[in-house]
Order: sequence, then structure tokens, then C-alpha cells
Amino acid sequence: MASTSKNIIAELNKGEKLNGDNYDIWHRKIQYILEEQDALETLTNTMVLPQSGTSAQSRRDMEIYQTWKKKNSIARITILSNMDDDLMCMYEDYETAQDMWIALKDKYGGTSTTKLRRLTIKFDTYRKRQNHTMK
Repeated sequence: MASTSKNIIAELNKGEKLNGDNYDIWHRKIQYILEEQDALETLTNTMVLPQSGTSAQSRRDMEIYQTWKKKNSIARITILSNMDDDLMCMYEDYETAQDMWIALKDKYGGTSTTKLRRLTIKFDTYRKRQNHTMK
């Protein structure tokens, strides 16, 4: 089973790294990888270090936090390793996968004014070649 998971992750990692223009497909692939690694929930949940104590509840809280911390580390490394180097350097200081994910979505996801403007400029520069029909 572990071998199958590693093969799936390796296949998904063969694709393009995030370069700023391929966010839509990239973020889907990252979600598949994180789901396979059982770390997807770190994109929607964060935790803070619980107060130390000797009670059974304190020990359970610390175990839950340590599990989340490990999954957060897996998610951060997965996201960062699937970015172009220049982007990786820009986002490596985010402490949680969730914060990084939100920042990436704000920058590259959705329909921003900048993205719409870039698409409009690209469209406006298209020219019909003489040897091609409008079809």
C-alpha cells in the first residue's frame, strides 16, 4: 500500500511546478497529493501549541498538536517542492500550510484585476494569420 501511495505521489509530482501561470491545475494536483498523504486538512485547519500540563487532557491535546504539526510540515514541504525555485523562496517563510495556501490563492487563483488585464492584453495582441481561416 505504501508503495502504491509513493507511486501516485511520484506521478503527480512529474507535472509542472507552480510558475504563476498554471495555478488552476497545480492547486488541484497538490490537493490530490496532500489527500494521499493524509495532510489535506492542514489547508483548512490550524492549531496553536497547547498549554503544557500533566492531566490526561493535556497529554491528548499535545498528541493532537504533534500530529497536526507533522502533517503541516508534510503539506508545507509538498507545496514548496512543487513550486519554481523563485516562487519557493517567496513563500518558504509561511509557518503553516494554510497561510501559504491562502497567500497563493490570493496571488494566483481566482479572477483578479491583474489577471483579467493580462488576459485582455494577450487577447488584444492576437492577429489572424493570412494562411489561416477564422475557423
